[in-house]
Amino acid sequence: MGDGIQWLVGATSSSGWMLDVYFARGIGVEELALRMGAPRGARAEPMTDAEVADLDVDAYPERGPGSAVIRVGEDAGWAFAITYGPYLDRLGEVSRDGVEAVHYHYNSEHPPTIVLYARDGRTVCGFGLCEEGNRYGHDPGLLLPDLVAAGILHPDGETYRAPGIDDFDARKRLGLAVFEDRFGLSLPRSALAEGPLPVYAIMGSPAPDFDEISAWAEANDKPLPDPHLRLIPAGLRSDYERATDPQWWERRTRPLTAPVEWSPHA
Repeated sequence: MGDGIQWLVGATSSSGWMLDVYFARGIGVEELALRMGAPRGARAEPMTDAEVADLDVDAYPERGPGSAVIRVGEDAGWAFAITYGPYLDRLGEVSRDGVEAVHYHYNSEHPPTIVLYARDGRTVCGFGLCEEGNRYGHDPGLLLPDLVAAGILHPDGETYRAPGIDDFDARKRLGLAVFEDRFGLSLPRSALAEGPLPVYAIMGSPAPDFDEISAWAEANDKPLPDPHLRLIPAGLRSDYERATDPQWWERRTRPLTAPVEWSPHA
């Protein structure tokens, strides 16, 4: 018996504000990583959730490529990928060719938490937690009997059995239990604790200036970026630009009306 997924309510990754997880049934973790966007070979040694924070993934850079990574594993017959970085819609790609996939997305700044089920490259059904009356997908009624049985909705699919919500977390767990029970989903609690998992870069790798910045970091006793992920941590990029760009301060303080190109060799 696994840990299920109801415990995800209120949990975040090391970002502190988001938790984004893809589940896939019918493929292994390596194929899931490839479908999420990982180049072949862009895999680092296993890391814990806390250690990923040291990668300093910059989802919204002022310059340089945005970057994202995933930590992958398997539980209860499903491969899973926990994402770090910007929001990426990979559900269609993950679920192509008969694969089943579920996407759980929690963003503390943009409720509700969304849970979607897809198969054959199409979103079948899904809903926002505590907003189950509004359902998505080409078969939005698929989980309606489960929502009725859980005591969330009346059979009309629109009215709630208990319109007032006193405990939102408990109510969200009830909605997640529908997915957990219907599809047998589980994510081990250790995935967000001490458990190390393989890491893949899925966006921004290889950074076009990886070798240049790595050489500068080595010459200046800076921590070296991971040679397998080939991403440049946001802090290291900032240190490099500050040290090599004579106009760094001016570029940082003046308003930008258009992207500014620069080169340390100019």
